[in-house]
Amino acid sequence: MSSSQLPDWKQSLIETTLSSGILTFGSFKLKSNRISPYFFNAGLFCEGHLTRSLSQAYAHALDNYSREHPDFSFDVIFGPAYKGIQLCATTAYALADIDEKYGRVGHTYNRKEVKDHGEGGLMVGKSLKGKKVVIIDDVITAGTAIREAISMIDAQGGTLAGIIVAIDRQEKMPSQAEKDGQPDDGTPSGSAIGEVRRETGVPVLAVLTLEDMINGLNQLGKQDEVARMQEYRQQYAASD
Repeated sequence: MSSSQLPDWKQSLIETTLSSGILTFGSFKLKSNRISPYFFNAGLFCEGHLTRSLSQAYAHALDNYSREHPDFSFDVIFGPAYKGIQLCATTAYALADIDEKYGRVGHTYNRKEVKDHGEGGLMVGKSLKGKKVVIIDDVITAGTAIREAISMIDAQGGTLAGIIVAIDRQEKMPSQAEKDGQPDDGTPSGSAIGEVRRETGVPVLAVLTLEDMINGLNQLGKQDEVARMQEYRQQYAASD
């Protein structure tokens, strides 16, 4: 497969994840019992320069999509607790850095427990009432957390405009055989992200897809890693 040139911000993020150990290679058992040749540990974005790199990438992804789809707009970035808390704030900051038109984009997160004193309530940050909201998170695995976030937005009077995550593995959801502890039976299936797209009818964006990572690693001459990822993709690629 020939590789495609990635935008500088995607290639830069891939190189950052490699140098920091966020993207690693080996044999990793996933919740689905699949053995993945790579692992993307978003929890390691825990230093200032790494957080900056990730938030800039989220911002570029949203900005690029907005430019390509003029009918797409949003007022608030909502980050579900806990991982989404820093993501919504730093991405709003990075967006304002890209273009002053994003300077009034708000950011909001939820409390795990409703506060009954002070300002009180479930939400912290910009009000969602009457606003178009983008949910930001690191991954979509089964879609449960995203559905909970959508319910919170609805309850606050907001409208879901889109969803953005860091990684789209572009692999199918576990088959019944895998859920029963058996090897995959080869049944075609869509991805968790694809299912959320179909359910919500809104754009679900990813900063990096498996395809992006393969192309980026190709640019770096990581042929062994690319070969293992392509083999994994051939076995578990989503039908959508």
